[in-house]
Amino acid sequence: MKVIPFQVPKTGQEAFRLQQEVLPYFYDRLHHHSETQIMLIEKGEGTLIAGDYVGRFNAGAVYLIGSGQPHVFRCDESYYNSRNKKNVQSTALYFDERYAGENFWQLHELKDIRQFLSKAGILRVEGTTLPEVTSLLHQITQAQKTNRLILFLQLLHVLAQSKNLKRLSVAPLQSSQLEEDKRMNDVLQFTFRQSNRKIKISEVASVASLSSEAFCRYFKIRTRKTYTNFLNELRVSNACRLLIEGEPNIQSVCYQVGFQNLSHFNRQFKRVTGKTPSKYLQQLLPHTTG
Repeated sequence: MKVIPFQVPKTGQEAFRLQQEVLPYFYDRLHHHSETQIMLIEKGEGTLIAGDYVGRFNAGAVYLIGSGQPHVFRCDESYYNSRNKKNVQSTALYFDERYAGENFWQLHELKDIRQFLSKAGILRVEGTTLPEVTSLLHQITQAQKTNRLILFLQLLHVLAQSKNLKRLSVAPLQSSQLEEDKRMNDVLQFTFRQSNRKIKISEVASVASLSSEAFCRYFKIRTRKTYTNFLNELRVSNACRLLIEGEPNIQSVCYQVGFQNLSHFNRQFKRVTGKTPSKYLQQLLPHTTG
């Protein structure tokens, strides 16, 4: 499975590129592009891997993904079953200095926005800013000509001034050659498929065609975290999905997602989400005692 720098189609006569898509599932290869991306999930859910972040995404979420940040919106397995007839929908804006021209982005009036984008990393829009940004994205899809550009700049202004942005990852991870992108995607694809069982480091290292020691160094350099931490975070993401879908038995969830020990599951769940599984479930279902 190869990953190449993602090419965003554009006409060369626009300040930004707007894409609205309806697909069986989102593009499921780890990829990056030079453009900054503002992504509204209209429909769909799964696991977002972005920079060194691993977590759930759901319908209604909005993310800002900075230039060069590796990311993948990996849908839940149910989206890969054609019998379910599920699909995903998104509205996304892509832009960088090549679109409107470098002189445009160097305007003094855009200084605050330019500084914000240069440090953005990967952000999730939250709080009162979320409905405001969602509304602006929808307005942009209907606007024409000058109004479209005005709304785009208003959107960037809102984001640059907002205090309701959660930083998920800071700086772009180490860039790599095509062969290294392929190696990482093979590792991710294997992990997505096999995370519900015990995985030995030697096993995943063989997928990457590396020794166990070399693989551990490689993965830490590429992701800023150990493979074990990444695997645990992916399992916690899957556990959150099961709890959201109505599975009330925490012990059953623990073993379904691949943990071998309930106390270890509880510790990892709290490390990742800030809550114990029982507290998380209690907030989903207030009448449930856990």
